[in-house]
Amino acid sequence: IPAKIAGVGQIIMVTPPGKDGCVPDAILAAAKIAGVDRVFSIGGAQAIAALAYGTESVPKTDKIVGPGNAFVAEAKRQVYGAVSVDMIAGPSEVLVISDEKTDPRVLAADLLAQAEHDRSASAVLITTSEKLADEVAACIEEQIPRLSRAEIARASIESNGKIIIADSLHRAAQISNELAPEHLELCVDDPFDLLQSIRHAGSVFLGRNCPEPLGDYMAGPNHTLPTGGTARFSSPLSVDDFCKTMQYSYFTAQALTEYKDDVDYFAKKEGLTAHARSAVIRDEINEQIHKR
Repeated sequence: IPAKIAGVGQIIMVTPPGKDGCVPDAILAAAKIAGVDRVFSIGGAQAIAALAYGTESVPKTDKIVGPGNAFVAEAKRQVYGAVSVDMIAGPSEVLVISDEKTDPRVLAADLLAQAEHDRSASAVLITTSEKLADEVAACIEEQIPRLSRAEIARASIESNGKIIIADSLHRAAQISNELAPEHLELCVDDPFDLLQSIRHAGSVFLGRNCPEPLGDYMAGPNHTLPTGGTARFSSPLSVDDFCKTMQYSYFTAQALTEYKDDVDYFAKKEGLTAHARSAVIRDEINEQIHKR
């Protein structure tokens, strides 16, 4: 949708085929609604290569955007330069900041919602309450067996799950800014006030009624987000990613005369005499024409 808003002329989607070898109807319907022009039933690193360099059937593109697994991320890294890419995304992550008032069952559910993505996913809670921290840990153990991806969720929690106790919400915000998470939930009484202390995050979910899965499926902001701390210097995918600018300059003969000596000076300082001559010779020719 951001590409359409930006005025991109042709939008191509690649998606792995289903078990029957066809693109699922739901994906085709979503592509139609989003305004996709062409759909190719390919996925993985090979899809990135096809989009970057072109094939007999897949046209070469100017920009590749969207998430994928570790192989897709590495493929995007390798083709960058031949084509523009949005970002090199790593494993998904959520950080939740909570005071003592949030129901621990809710917090456990939010952490597990991230953990079930894959074994490398990261789920972190920062709370000001030691009691709540213990309750959330117990709720996680209680909820994991109910999940369809329980094995993956448990592996993720054991490897990358953390509960941090901070002495204040201000300190919790400081820690969050150091981690620069992909997803950040602010489960506090006044999330808009705490938001003023947040500088680095991909997407922020405000309040106790705004879990991260709303961002996956329903909320308006784009959900292609910086991961692995890169929110310190990069932003979510937006219309800006599909826009570019160009510069232009125009000098009159009089303006060239005024500045040609400066160009001559700087160019010669760099040892680039042809650069210097390019400006000076024009002024000399203009002067000859003017004298005729």
